[in-house]
Amino acid sequence: MKQYSDISIAQAANLHPIAKIAEKLAIDNELVEYYGKYKAKIDYEKIAMKEEAGRGKLILVTAINPTPAGEGKTTTSVGLGDALQQIGKKAMIALREPSLGPVFGMKGGAAGGGYAQVVPMEDINLHFTGDIHAIGSANNLLAALIDNHIFYGNVLGLDPRRVVWRRVMDMNDRQLRNIISGLGGKTNGMPREDGFDITVASEIMAILCLAESMEELKARIRKIVVGYTFANEPVTAGELNAEGALTALLKDAFKPNLVQTLEHTPAFIHGGPFANIAHGCNSVVATKAALNLADYVVTEAGFGADLGAEKFLDIKCRSANIEPDAVVVVATIRALKMHGGVKKAELNNENADALLKGMPNLFKHVENMQDVYGINTIVAINQFPTDTVEEIHALKQACQEKGINVVLSNVWAQGGQGGIELAEAVVEMCEQPSHFEFAYELSDSLLEKVEKVVQRIYGGSQTEWSVSAKRTMKKLERDGYGSMPICMAKTQYSLSDDKVKRGRPENFTVNIRDLSVSAGAGFIVVFTGDILRMPGLPKIPAAEVVDVDGNGKISGLF
Repeated sequence: MKQYSDISIAQAANLHPIAKIAEKLAIDNELVEYYGKYKAKIDYEKIAMKEEAGRGKLILVTAINPTPAGEGKTTTSVGLGDALQQIGKKAMIALREPSLGPVFGMKGGAAGGGYAQVVPMEDINLHFTGDIHAIGSANNLLAALIDNHIFYGNVLGLDPRRVVWRRVMDMNDRQLRNIISGLGGKTNGMPREDGFDITVASEIMAILCLAESMEELKARIRKIVVGYTFANEPVTAGELNAEGALTALLKDAFKPNLVQTLEHTPAFIHGGPFANIAHGCNSVVATKAALNLADYVVTEAGFGADLGAEKFLDIKCRSANIEPDAVVVVATIRALKMHGGVKKAELNNENADALLKGMPNLFKHVENMQDVYGINTIVAINQFPTDTVEEIHALKQACQEKGINVVLSNVWAQGGQGGIELAEAVVEMCEQPSHFEFAYELSDSLLEKVEKVVQRIYGGSQTEWSVSAKRTMKKLERDGYGSMPICMAKTQYSLSDDKVKRGRPENFTVNIRDLSVSAGAGFIVVFTGDILRMPGLPKIPAAEVVDVDGNGKISGLF
């Protein structure tokens, strides 16, 4: 049984000064910008210029489709980094920054769990170094410039009905999804339909995570499509002369954040685009900097492998010209039982039959990593105290029959020591040759790209396009955006676009509702089902149990 909360474990930790962590990586002190004792930003450009650039092995941690039972992907990522350090490897971790919306909503904290955490946990989960606030400010400055341009004559002919750039805030607030702005008379602007997205869904976040230099950051911002003219031609941020000011706001946020694990393994926590709306990976600059500083770098992609890993491979790897040396697919026996039809309240009961019924979800993700992308893959079972001997045996036997390498991981309870077997297997796997390929080619049409992802990655049979989606697809191709990769906006809970279809559904149709261009980020967002860019809070949000005492000590984060 769980005896300690994640936050109590984190608060009891003995942290090293961040200067010592930087020294461990042989980072010159002049490249370190301190944010207190235990956080720092790193001058990524000078690290990227090192002659041994790109020498580390890259390990991608992904997972099955998430369930309310929990999978522990970040916990496994952190524990694997610690385990690699324990077996004598120079290891680093590169993860996303948590968003306040999920932290105070349904998910809670996002810094790992148990004895496999990045710290200082409270700082990372809350304001951290202010990166997400900077991204929100840059996004909203552009929104203000758009409406200001319309107010003062609108020389670009921007149609107020076709402004596609929305304001953002880093909070789950369904009330702001759709609003009317500019009310109150002539001096307060032109009334128009407007709305808010959550900050991590902003294209600015995606741009920051894909750019590799300040110059590229500015160039990408210049390409952002903010809306369309009365003649239906795109209007860009560059035409509003916005890129300089936005880049100035992002100057410090662009630098990777250095922290540590409970076992003092160095970790970059930087960038955090949503995985079911954007591409769901930490920044390219953090990943590449880590590869230049360590022999083994553990990173992760959001949600299940059908979302985060697909986008990591087809968007981030393509853009950054990198590829993983190994993939770890995380699952739990509890989550697999849910995919097999067991209700959450009954998960503590032994049920090997339900486990086996849920295994096809795991098998599909492993097949995708190995057969579609050609990457050596291992399954890590994040172990729970309720897992029985019979269930573990059934799982191992099912994987063995499929030729899948599977190991148990107990990093939540034991830290790095509980991931030694996984670390040794990953090191061995990194030395084996792989034959990395993308799921589609950039030369494919937008329709072909979507159908290849749906059929090859999700296992669907076909797509059904709305009239609006077909019209938008044709316009995007006419406007010259057809050669971009796609970013599928889909529910994380199912391989399909229907969140209630767990396991491995077959012969399903994916409904394409709409498309939009993220020209600065360099991809086309494809909306399926009822995916929203601004989440709402659950009936009982995590915020209700968060508190702080008279000494400033926070409780209830997770």
